[in-house]
Amino acid sequence: MIKITAKDNPFIKHLKKLLKNSKYRRERGEFVAEGLRLCEDAFLSEAEITALVVNENALEKHCDIINKISKNINSFYVVSDSLFCYISDTKSPQGMLCVIKTLDKSTLFDKIKDNSKFLALDNVQDPSNLGTILRTAEAVGIDGIVMSKDCCDIYSPKVVRGSMGAVFRLEYIITESIEEFIKSHKELTSYASVIDRNADHITDITFKTPCIVAVGNEGNGLKKSTVEACDSLITIPMKGRAESLNAAVAASIIIWELVK
Repeated sequence: MIKITAKDNPFIKHLKKLLKNSKYRRERGEFVAEGLRLCEDAFLSEAEITALVVNENALEKHCDIINKISKNINSFYVVSDSLFCYISDTKSPQGMLCVIKTLDKSTLFDKIKDNSKFLALDNVQDPSNLGTILRTAEAVGIDGIVMSKDCCDIYSPKVVRGSMGAVFRLEYIITESIEEFIKSHKELTSYASVIDRNADHITDITFKTPCIVAVGNEGNGLKKSTVEACDSLITIPMKGRAESLNAAVAASIIIWELVK
C-alpha cells in the first residue's frame, strides 16, 4: 500500500489523463472505473485491474472488497479525501476507483450461432446513450454489440458508469465501419433502423436469425452507406407529433423486439 498526498504525483497525473483523454486511454490501453459497485463488478467479472485507489474513509468503510481486490494487484494507493475529490469524475465520490486494462473482445464473431442477435451502433456520440444501450443490451439478452470506430469512447467514465458494469460482461467489438462489417458478414441478416413510413414496422416483423440491427447517430440517424448495405429497413411506429426518439430509447425498443 502506497500513500499519495500530492496532486503533482506522476500517478495522479496519469489518472487525470485517463479520465479526461480518450486518445491517452487508447495509447495506454487502460481506463478507469470509479465507485464501489463498478470496482466490485470489475473484480467479479475478472477484468484485469492494474491499480486500486481509495481514500481514507473508504479504506475503513469498505475493507472487505478492498482487501479482495488488493490481493490480486501490485499497485494499491491510498489518498486523502480531498485528493480523491480532485481526481474524481463524479459529484459525490465514493472514494474508490480501479485502473483496468482495456478489454479484448476480438473473438466475438469467430463463430456465429444460428440464433445469434446483435446490435450495431453507427456513430452514436452521447456517452449517456451508449452506457444506457449497453446496460439494456445486457439486461435483455443481446448476444453482442458492434460499434463503429467513430462512436464515442466506450471506456469514457460516463459510458462505464452508465453501463452499470455491462461494459465488463457484454460482448462487443469496435469496427472501422458498420457498412464494411455488414458486407463482410453476409451470414447475418441485416436490418437498418430508419425513420421511413415505407419501412417495415418493427412490431410486425419476425427477425430472421442470425441477424444484426443497425441504429444510428442521435441527430442524423444511420449513414446512407450503412442503410444501403442492409438487407431490410425497419422503423418504430410513432403516434402523435413525435418525429423521432432518443437514440438510447430507440435502441432499447429495438432490443426488446429483437429478443422477445
